[in-house]
Amino acid sequence: MAKAKSTKSSSATLGFEQQIWEAACELWGHIPAADYRKIFTGLIFLKYISAAFEKKYTELVEEGEGFENDPDEYEAENIFFVPEDSRWSKIAVAAHTPEIGTILDQAMIALEKDNRNLKGVLPKNYANPDLDKRVLGNVIDIFTNMDMSDTEASKDLLGRTYEYCIAQFASYEGVKGGEFYTPASVVKTIVSILKPSEGKRVYDPCCGSGGMFVQSVKFIQEHAGNRNNISVFGQEANADTWKMAKMNMAIRGIDANFGEHQEDTFFHDLHATQKFDFIMANPPFNLSNWGQDKLTNDPRWVYGLPPSGNANYAWIQHMIYHLAPNGKIGLVLANGALSTQTSGEGEIRKKIIEADLIEGIVAMPTQLFYSVTIPVTLWFISRNKKQPGKTLFIDARNMGHMVDRKHRDFTDEDINRLADTFTAFQNGTLEDVKGFCATVKTEDIAKQDYILTPGRYVGIEEKQEDDEPFDEKMKRLTSELGQMFTKSHELEEQIKKNLEGIGWKIN
Repeated sequence: MAKAKSTKSSSATLGFEQQIWEAACELWGHIPAADYRKIFTGLIFLKYISAAFEKKYTELVEEGEGFENDPDEYEAENIFFVPEDSRWSKIAVAAHTPEIGTILDQAMIALEKDNRNLKGVLPKNYANPDLDKRVLGNVIDIFTNMDMSDTEASKDLLGRTYEYCIAQFASYEGVKGGEFYTPASVVKTIVSILKPSEGKRVYDPCCGSGGMFVQSVKFIQEHAGNRNNISVFGQEANADTWKMAKMNMAIRGIDANFGEHQEDTFFHDLHATQKFDFIMANPPFNLSNWGQDKLTNDPRWVYGLPPSGNANYAWIQHMIYHLAPNGKIGLVLANGALSTQTSGEGEIRKKIIEADLIEGIVAMPTQLFYSVTIPVTLWFISRNKKQPGKTLFIDARNMGHMVDRKHRDFTDEDINRLADTFTAFQNGTLEDVKGFCATVKTEDIAKQDYILTPGRYVGIEEKQEDDEPFDEKMKRLTSELGQMFTKSHELEEQIKKNLEGIGWKIN
């Protein structure tokens, strides 16, 4: 596996995160590709919880009441109790010994034993003979030298680092990366439009590494809410991704219900009887062979049986089924779901629209995702819409900026523009902007055969009128062109002279 090069992204604060990623890159090539991500994220996790534990341990020792080894003292503050064999101080001392791999594995085993909600979550393959222990020791040194005395700041720092590394893994793993990571700009857009609030229940039926929850908690905190006053529920079918999500939540101090282990959402809905206030998801695009033949009579298919060859409308209906009376959904789908008529999908979409559930559709630009270059759409589905009988369409395909040749990103200003447009729509104050946004009545969507492609409704952006008379414009342009030709001839002569000066003459 080729060593990765770190890349810049506008959605990450580089510096410390990049330093850690450079450490990750040092491991690359010294470990089987299948184990690489698990090993590195495990180190980030162990370092943070050890720092949080050691700070609290010191405080309890100074209090002198003998509670420093009482797990309840730590659990009360949402801090993991770290047994002696799992503490980073022991790991650091042994970093450059031949036994470091075994010591790390034993640390993970002991940590899971003392913390039931970590059972089966942590990696235990550091003793793998294919892992270069010299390089592993160098990486441990980098973590050891980090200042983690302020664990609240460190929680955010390690959390950001965890997210940054996950994003880098997604970039380098390509299509596979899309299974566990949704780009931050997409997640932030969904969260900023839905505006989750404290005291509510948030759900993601295909939660990946848990990015939707992290951004939801950040949003609540940034808007003067209590970050701990939110109930988080999720589900993930991939075992390694489920573990990654559990660690991500633990680093962030988010109490999340992801079940005892990974499960397929369609076949074993872990939260089958629950209703949620906010549902956010990036389900697998156009998933085929999802098991329709075994779920034909499922109560979730209120608007029609989804086709066996594509799960898009199975995901949509699953989420609608779990919506609370005033609940809202924000999800990512491939553009085909907007207009498909295949195998009854058009009829399902028609029924959902007629039920007045579609609040808004946002066409996104290409190249936002690491795994696919196809354009995607954000769907916003709501019960008890603020503007009954109306749907907001936004064409954001020209928004964002390229951070490199392959990837596009949104600025905070881009995200705020989209969120503010939704707010104005919901308040009834939005004015249509040609080529960008339009408020459309359900009967007008029906006239378009219930197709939800935003371009059909927002139209083409009006170009600024050109008032310059044709003759004057031609005189100006030809004059400018003449000046360019003159300059090019001057440059040509200068180049010839320079070449002659080194012995090369152009005839």
